[in-house]
Amino acid sequence: MKKETLVSSCLCVRYSPVLGGYAVHHLRTILILLVIYLALTGNWQPSNILLGGLVAGGATLLLRPQGGQMDLRRLPAAAWAVVRYIAILAADVVKSGIGVARIVLDPALPIRPGIVAIDSGCDSEWGAALSAHAISITPGELVIGISQDGILYTHCLDATHSAEYAAEAQTMRRDLLSKIVV
Repeated sequence: MKKETLVSSCLCVRYSPVLGGYAVHHLRTILILLVIYLALTGNWQPSNILLGGLVAGGATLLLRPQGGQMDLRRLPAAAWAVVRYIAILAADVVKSGIGVARIVLDPALPIRPGIVAIDSGCDSEWGAALSAHAISITPGELVIGISQDGILYTHCLDATHSAEYAAEAQTMRRDLLSKIVV
């Protein structure tokens, strides 16, 4: 089912559609998602394991993981990019949360709402979706639409500050996502 091949002097793992290679890939994805679900819930009762399996199976069917080629030499850089991406995202969430709290607690309510167009610059739909998620998860900003050409229309509580910060933040996100998402 799994063939190891040497392609351009790098070890790659290729899944063959013959003999259920893609089915094995889907099952592996379901198992990984199930373990993550169980670790997050901390509930190992049979009913929860069944529910987690159904949720993981549904997510796998919706996301349709690709079997293709995976360059194993890319893995350390991708893992480091994921760690940096999560750390920067967490810092942005805290910083934005404090900023929104200041706005809400100020009696003058100093908001300058508006919609800012941010070019995702990502080649893949995954990259654009993860970028939209990173913007929407931060307090005070919400992606309200994505155009066909990858423009993220974002509602901001402070559009003047967000417009200045958006290009720099999106460039950083795009660079990290390009290392994570093929």
